[in-house]
Amino acid sequence: MSPIGLLARIEAKPEHAEEVAELLIGALPLAQEEVATRTWFAFRESATVFGIFDTFDDEAGRTAHLQGPIAAALMEAAPRLLAAPPDIRRVDVLAAALP
Repeated sequence: MSPIGLLARIEAKPEHAEEVAELLIGALPLAQEEVATRTWFAFRESATVFGIFDTFDDEAGRTAHLQGPIAAALMEAAPRLLAAPPDIRRVDVLAAALP
């Protein structure tokens, strides 16, 4: 089990919600290329609220992800697509059920 993660809440401007969904779907190959990213999930909570949850084995992996292409793309698109800056939180994973 990877002990640390990130939980990001992303709120799109209503007129850009589908663009945000496409941005997240398009980020999957980038997440798969990151050696230190153990799991990566993009999800939709409501019509305009999205999220990302990912896990890492150590702080170096989490930091690398935060400085990587997915975070850069999200921050670049934020002023145009998002209703507010992304709320990105560092979390500790207490338990997990994975195949």
